[in-house]
Amino acid sequence: MLALALGLFGAPVSLAAEPVVVFAAASLKTALDEVAKTYANNTSIGVTISYAGSSALARQVENGAPADIFISANSAWMDALGEQGLIVPESRRDLLGNRLVLIAPTANASNAQLADPDSIAGALRGERFAMALFNAVPAGIYAREALEALGLWNMVQPHIAQTSNVRAALRLVSLGEAPLGIVYATDARADTGVTVLDQFPPELHAPILYPVALLSREVNHDTREFYEYLNSPEATDIFRAHGFLIPGESGE
Repeated sequence: MLALALGLFGAPVSLAAEPVVVFAAASLKTALDEVAKTYANNTSIGVTISYAGSSALARQVENGAPADIFISANSAWMDALGEQGLIVPESRRDLLGNRLVLIAPTANASNAQLADPDSIAGALRGERFAMALFNAVPAGIYAREALEALGLWNMVQPHIAQTSNVRAALRLVSLGEAPLGIVYATDARADTGVTVLDQFPPELHAPILYPVALLSREVNHDTREFYEYLNSPEATDIFRAHGFLIPGESGE
């Protein structure tokens, strides 16, 4: 064993490093998978990403889950971890932005519009309205704020099918199991099974931001390298190509 560890000629053998573990909001999956793949192709550093609703991921971190980087879909869950000393404060920054959209199944899309409550009711026909958990998951929280601002909440609330994350809401609509749903614009862009009917004016809800931070484990070189890569021009181009907004750019 010692010979193997030292190598045939006494030189140390480079052992495979542990992958960087990222906890990321489900809405990031398509874009972040591409970012991680591009990064892995250009380095020897592996990246393992766990996707779920930001609330579920934050609770896992609170319970000691071994993650290195957290990317939330809202500020509140990052705030919660910060208050418990579970992130490296100076590493926190807003990585991305997004928009909310109203969607329908592509195979059976209605003409529902946010400014026309009757069209929303007609499209629902008493069926389900898909959205993420509106008291916990960021996409659901933003959606409830927007629906309340439009005066639509009381009408749609009895029909809401809550899901554990926004990609699950997307699937319900894509599969035709719900005639309407609310997701991020980037989610709709990633699934040809849905059609965007309307976009929510951003002033109707809190700004949709994705803060990123290092978690307060021992931060090694590989973790810091991938964290910095997330803000690199190459990664930014990938995120932008998937429809994400870049904080500070016009159109945010």
